[in-house]
Amino acid sequence: MLTSLSIRNVVLIDKLDLDFKSGLSVLTGETGAGKSILLDSLGFVLGNRGDAGLIRQGEDKLSVTATFDLPKKKQELENIFNEYELDFPEDELIIKRTLNRDGKGKIFVNDQTVSVKVLKEIGRCLVEVHGQFDNQGLLNPANHQSVLDSFSGYKKELEGVSKAYREYKAAQKERENAEAGINKAKNDEEDLRHWVAELERAGTYTGEEAELNGKRLEMMNAEKILESLNYAYGALSGNFDIISSIRQSVSAIEKANVLVNGKYDNIVEMLSETLVNAEEAISEIEAASQNVSLNENELNSVEERLFSLRALARKHQCEVDELPQKLSEMQAALAQIEHGEDNLEKLKQAEQKAKAEYESKAQELSLKRQEAAKKLDSLVMKELPPLKMEKARFETKVEALPENSWNETGKDNVYFTVSTNPNSPQGPLNKIASGGELSRFMLALKVNLAKVSSVGTMIFDEVDAGVGGATAKAVGERLARLAEDVQVLVVTHSPQVAASGNHHFKVEKRTEKDVTTTTVKQLAFGERMEEIARMLAGEKVTEEARAAARVLLSA
Repeated sequence: MLTSLSIRNVVLIDKLDLDFKSGLSVLTGETGAGKSILLDSLGFVLGNRGDAGLIRQGEDKLSVTATFDLPKKKQELENIFNEYELDFPEDELIIKRTLNRDGKGKIFVNDQTVSVKVLKEIGRCLVEVHGQFDNQGLLNPANHQSVLDSFSGYKKELEGVSKAYREYKAAQKERENAEAGINKAKNDEEDLRHWVAELERAGTYTGEEAELNGKRLEMMNAEKILESLNYAYGALSGNFDIISSIRQSVSAIEKANVLVNGKYDNIVEMLSETLVNAEEAISEIEAASQNVSLNENELNSVEERLFSLRALARKHQCEVDELPQKLSEMQAALAQIEHGEDNLEKLKQAEQKAKAEYESKAQELSLKRQEAAKKLDSLVMKELPPLKMEKARFETKVEALPENSWNETGKDNVYFTVSTNPNSPQGPLNKIASGGELSRFMLALKVNLAKVSSVGTMIFDEVDAGVGGATAKAVGERLARLAEDVQVLVVTHSPQVAASGNHHFKVEKRTEKDVTTTTVKQLAFGERMEEIARMLAGEKVTEEARAAARVLLSA
């Protein structure tokens, strides 16, 4: 619910602070007084486009601040805050938007900076603005299904259809992917069998390329390696026999160790380990020397293997180490050809089962929608005679969609139709009804949808255009009924509608010293009577008009 609106430097408004309450608030004033400026300011702070032309003459920037109590149904609003990582308020929501002469501005939601896109999403959860030709989506048939669904209360069925649709589509995609895989495999079958045989003959394994590279490097440097090994062998076992020296050292220390009661055990142990290691090293060097290949044919063989594997990898556009995986994938593709038909049949059966489940739930939902449509039609029709549309008909159509248009919300096409005369065919709202009729159809709808509305505030701009007398009184009564469920603000030229309000604001334009300013004042009872009398009588207010105004206010 809108609780306050502060406007600074917007067109004819220099400074304006308004407080609003629940119920029906009416805004009246002479044509050109500036009522539209209030709506433009509110639209601006809720995300409508703003340009420098809105800034009051002589000022550098404008600002509008709106404060809202959170709506009762706030889940959608909370989801938006979570999506954009904004802190969700505990009680009230304060939106401030500024605009400079250069077209730049800032937007704050409870002191958190947001974009115009985010502001629009937030604004749609707070306020609906209805004009004579701008009925917040009711003219767009694409929105009619969600309107009916909101009115109906079959949330469980909607969720069931949505879940069944997702499962059906998942099963369909799995079957399509398997089918595409089999078809592709069949087209590639001859190549696949050739490639599999080729890779099986290659018999490569992960790590073979590195292993071959190592062997190749070793063979290319065989002479140098052998030279180093021979030198090491000679140094250990040549004329200067290090092994013999270590043995003699061990023998000498052991003799001395006996005389000192084992005091040199550690020296004996170290020399013994050195002797063992040296002997093992000589054996290893000897074995290594024997394994060094100087065979040119063996080097050629390693290089041929390495180059053939790399050529195979290039052919299959992968690394050499990935060839075993490629072989597995191709073997699996061949297996899919051989066994895929059986699996495909199972997937087809799963898809048909999921589709049947969806159709069943969608049909159940469709019947619920048809029942809800009849109920909504009946309620709207009851509202039409008092609005002087007793010959009009309102009908909600629920028709089956073609299969390629089925979706998460079911397989129905829902749209509102009207006829304004008994012999006229039913047609779309915006094609059949005139401006005044359209507003009254919309009002009849909104009265019945108010209890399920998620917004806290509805604003009507001259919804009473083109009607008067008893019809205008009926419009006022319905706006008052609507205001029992949501806060309603209405801009009106109708005294009957104005008299229906709980709160009355008068918009005036004053000029002092060649400066024109729009002001807004909340009227007390006596002031309300005078304003309604002006609306009845025109420029010159008569006692008869005052008496009529008193009757309207007391009705």
